[in-house]
Formats: sequence, C-alpha cells, structure tokens
Amino acid sequence: MKKKPFVLGTTLLTATLLLAGCGNNGGSGTSAADYELENVEFPLKEKVTLHLMTSSSPLAPSDPNEKLIFSRLEEETGVHIEWNNIADDYAEKRNLAIAAGDLPDAMFNAEASDKELLAWAEDGVIVPVNDLVDKYMPNLKAIYEKYPEYKELATAPDGNMYSFPWIEELGEGKESIHTVNGMAWINVEWLDNLGLEMPETTDDLMVVLEAFKNEDPNGNGEADEIPMSFIDGNGNEDFKMLLAAFGGDGDNDNHLVVNNDRSLNYTADDDSYREGIEYFSELYQKGLIDEEVFEHNWNSYVSKGNDQRYGVYFTWDKANVTGANDSYDVLPVLEGPHGDKKVTRTNNFGFFRGRFVVTSVNKNLELTARWADKMYDPIQSVQNNWGTYGDEEQQNIFTLGTNEAGEPMLQHAPLDGTAPGELRQKTEAGGPLAVLDEYYGVYTTSPDDAQWRLDLMHEHYLEFIENDYNFPQMFMNVEDANRIDQILADLNPYIYQQRAEWIIGGITDESWDNYLAELERLNLSELMEIYERNYDTYISNSGE
Repeated sequence: MKKKPFVLGTTLLTATLLLAGCGNNGGSGTSAADYELENVEFPLKEKVTLHLMTSSSPLAPSDPNEKLIFSRLEEETGVHIEWNNIADDYAEKRNLAIAAGDLPDAMFNAEASDKELLAWAEDGVIVPVNDLVDKYMPNLKAIYEKYPEYKELATAPDGNMYSFPWIEELGEGKESIHTVNGMAWINVEWLDNLGLEMPETTDDLMVVLEAFKNEDPNGNGEADEIPMSFIDGNGNEDFKMLLAAFGGDGDNDNHLVVNNDRSLNYTADDDSYREGIEYFSELYQKGLIDEEVFEHNWNSYVSKGNDQRYGVYFTWDKANVTGANDSYDVLPVLEGPHGDKKVTRTNNFGFFRGRFVVTSVNKNLELTARWADKMYDPIQSVQNNWGTYGDEEQQNIFTLGTNEAGEPMLQHAPLDGTAPGELRQKTEAGGPLAVLDEYYGVYTTSPDDAQWRLDLMHEHYLEFIENDYNFPQMFMNVEDANRIDQILADLNPYIYQQRAEWIIGGITDESWDNYLAELERLNLSELMEIYERNYDTYISNSGE
C-alpha cells in the first residue's frame, strides 16, 4: 500500500514537488528484492544485498565497504551492503530522500531525533522493531534483559521501539566517565614558579589568580597571562563545575539535578547559584577572567591554550587545549565559603536512541534484524565504536590478543602521536553498538586517554559526588517534547544572558528578584511539571 509523503516544513514540501517523479513512501526506492529468507544463519549460502543509507566522516572512504570492518562483516555474514553514504549535509539530504519516498532498507547512523522517530513512525516511513528484537536479535535482547533501563530509554510513549541504539559505558553509575564533563585545569608550572600551594578553597583560588595576574608567572616580563578562561554557555568549557562550592546543588548544563529521594531541582534559581555568580563577578571585576569569555570560540580558546597563557581553564581533556604535558593538572574540588566541597553530577549518558532504523519498504526484516544484531556482538561493537585491527594499509586502533580465559580480546594499540579522534573517524563504523562497562578486561582494554581521565576523576572528584542518580534521556511524546523545546528556546538564552550581565556588572537584590519573576514568566514551572511527570513514568516503567 502506498503511503503519504513525509514532509518536514516548506523546504521539504518544495523538494517533494520537485522529486514527485521519484515515487512516495510506498515505492520500492532503493530497497532490496524480497529474498524470502527464514531462520537466517550466517554466513548465508548465497550472497544477498541490502541497501543502507549512512553518513561518515570526510576522512573515511566514500564507500564504507572499503573499511576493513565492513569487508570482514560481509565475509562473516554473506550480506553485501549497497551504501548511500552522505558525507555532508546528512540530515537535510536524508530528509529530502524521505520526502521523495526514495527509501533504503534501513538507515545506519540515522541520527534521528525523538521527534523525527515519532513523526516517521506516524507517517509510515519506519517500522516498530519490538518483534524484531524479540525474535531475531539475541545480542540486543540480552542487553535489554540485563539492563532494562536501556530498553525503557529505547521505548517510545506508545510502547513501541523504533530504532536500535548506540550505548557506550566506561565506569558504572556515578563512577561513569560521563559523570563529570568539563574539568578544571590549573597551571602547576606557574604555581611552582611563584612558590604557591595548590588552592584548597575558593578564597585560595582568588589569591592564586591574583598572583597569576600580577607576578609574571611565565617569566617573560609581559602581562600576557590570563588567570582564568572559559567558554560561556553549555559545554565542557564552561565554569559550572565550580558553583557547587557555594552550597546547594551547584549547576550543570541542564540546570537540573536529581536528588537521592528522586525529587528534581532546577538549579539556576537557587540562592547558592546567585552566590556562585557573585564570586565570578568579583573575579571579573578584579581582571582575573579572560575578557573574551563571552565572545571567543573554540579555535581562539585553543589557540591561547596552546600558547600556555591560562592559569585556570575548563575542558574535558587538557590535551585538547594545552597539550598532553605536565604544565597543567586537575584543580582539586574547592571548599566554599560555607564549608561545602561538592561536584554536581552531569546528566550525560553514553546513549543515543536513533542510531539505526528499519524502513517500511524493507522486504527482508528478519535478515536485516539479524545483520543489525551482529553489531551488538561485543567484539563487533568494540570495533564499530573505535576501529579495527589487522589493517595492513593504515594504522590500527587495536591489536588482537586474548584475555585471561584465552578468548579473543582487542587491545588498544599505541597511537604513536596520532590523534585518536582522527584515526577513529577513518576506521570506525559507528552505527548501532553497545560497549558495556563489563566488556573492559574481557573483550577490550580501555583507551589510554579515557582511562587516564577516569583515574583522575576517581582521584579528585568521585568522593564529592553525592547524587546517586542523574536525569535520563527519556523518550517523551511529541507534545511534551515540542513544549520543552518551546520553553527552552526562550529560557536558556535568558539565563545565560543574565548570567553574563551579572558577571560583568554585578547582582543586586532587585535584579535577582526580577530574574526569578522572569523565569516564571518564561514557564519554568510548566517545564518542571513536564520533567517530573515524565521522570515518574520512567522510574515506574524501568523498575529502578
């Protein structure tokens, strides 16, 4: 049966009209023939072809089959993949193809948002995958049975699953590497040059920053030092992690904390939040904060970092900004003016819902599901996520060895100065996968850079993280998701605009009261009601 075209706004409406001759969602598009296969076992006796759409890095081969990961997979399964690989403007071109009804069998690296998944399902573009998981995907089914929270996160409000996810763990619970995003780094070489101790309190930090400004710690005779820098706003380069020193719950990118009694707190209207901003305003008035924090971008931030001009700055891994050297170390958790020493837990998860979808033109559902389930084999997932081994034409992420039980184990190879991100982009598959914390030491080793960072978190941060839970990436209905987007579109810019104005010009009781009133006018209470209602449902359904 032919489906109505799926349209996203006027741009895709125009595209649909222009491409009307290509068919509609019920057309065969680029899907494979019906192979009438049942009880599929790999490798197949005769090779067959599936048509998949994907996106990959410009650093990778334009034909994904040239990656050793996929050529091996074809040998193991007997399934040849005919790829439509879109290297740039993927979302736009993907949506144009959907609007034209030019559908593949599935989308690998689909990059689908929750609203897109629900809209595509409603318009018949994709199919539910609940039965496919139950009948044909033992690897993914086992993950969902052992970790029902992932199944709950993958399930839409209507009870259906419409995609296969990407899952990456390193550390469990509050010990996950995702628990802290932006870390504070301090120039220990400057401390040594000036004979200063590592700061232990927020007052100590202010004294140290003043010394960094006034006492020429780099010894070049110029006042070119920047005592503190950050990139204002969401992300790893913001200063939020220091706000917990001022009591309360501190702050994170969502301004949302889950307390241990499962209640939710919005942090950006707390009195402790105000006190923290007042501290940063004092730093700014004293000239201790980079004047460009409200305007510079990543490139200029890194440029100054490469020149070792920062006394204190914020990022995920110092190697990204100031290099993998000994000049910088982690700034320990500081004690605030009321004796608080705390780190606010982020709401980050190594989870992405819409990584692989099966379209409604697919005539080989069992075959597709069993092939996709290969992605959740532990050894395959590890390679999908990072890269492979045994490639004789380029550098490898792994060597293949054995674990203590004598079973295959992928061991991270030395990078020899190669940027890990670039090497991954050249060799990884991405797509649906699961790298669980229990895989380390069994199926793979931890990446050196990630393990180093996790060790630093254990050493400096974890004892000061009080929250047992964080706010999950819940699958909300379209109405709630749309309303949240509408509220946040006004709320978040206002919060950051006001924060910047306060840091530059200071806070008064009147400006704070006006700010709280404006948060209510911008529907903060409604936002929290939506969050709380959906979170209660999530807890009930996931059995946590």
